[in-house]
Amino acid sequence: MKSKLIVALFIGAVLSFTTNAQNVTVSGATFPAKFKISDKVVEYNGAGLRQKYFFDLYVSALYVPKRTSDAQTIIDQNEESAMRLKILSDKVTRDKFLETVKGGFSTSTEGKASNEEIEGFMKIFKEDFKSGDEVILLYKPESGIEVYHNGKHLGGAKGLEFKKALWGIWLGKTPVDEGVKNAMLVKV
Repeated sequence: MKSKLIVALFIGAVLSFTTNAQNVTVSGATFPAKFKISDKVVEYNGAGLRQKYFFDLYVSALYVPKRTSDAQTIIDQNEESAMRLKILSDKVTRDKFLETVKGGFSTSTEGKASNEEIEGFMKIFKEDFKSGDEVILLYKPESGIEVYHNGKHLGGAKGLEFKKALWGIWLGKTPVDEGVKNAMLVKV
C-alpha cells in the first residue's frame, strides 16, 4: 500500500511537471509553449513585460515558426506568427491601447500601412479592456492579420506589408518598448 502511494505521488509529480513544462509564465501571465495557427505549429520565442510609471501593464509573447533572436527575420517572414498580449492592469483601456498602437504605426520603420488601413484596423476594437483580458494578433500568409479579444474574432487587416508595420511597433528599430522587444527575442 505504501509503495503504491509513493508511485502515485511520483506519477502525479511527473504529470504536474510535464503540464507546467508545456507553459511559460512571465510576470504572472501564462502562455503555451506552442500553439496552432491553421495547420502550422508556432513556438514561443519570448515574452516581455510592458511597464509604465512602475505599473505592470501587459505581457506580450511572440510566437514564430522557428525560434530566433533576429527581429528583422521575424518582421519580414511571410509565415504564420503571432503576438499574444495578456492585460495585467485596468489602466490598459481600449483607448490607451489604440493610442499606443497608432503612435507605434507612426514610428514603425517597417512595412507599409496606409492611414485608411490603420483606421480600419483600430475600428475593430470595440470593447474595452480589463485586467485578465487577452488580445491575440495572428498572421497568416493567406489572410493577413487576424485579431482576437478573449477568444472572439474581431477582424483583421490584409497583407504582409501591414503585418511588417504592425510587428515593427514591438520589434522594429524604434519599438514601443526596447525591454519588451529584447525579452521577446530568444537568445540563440
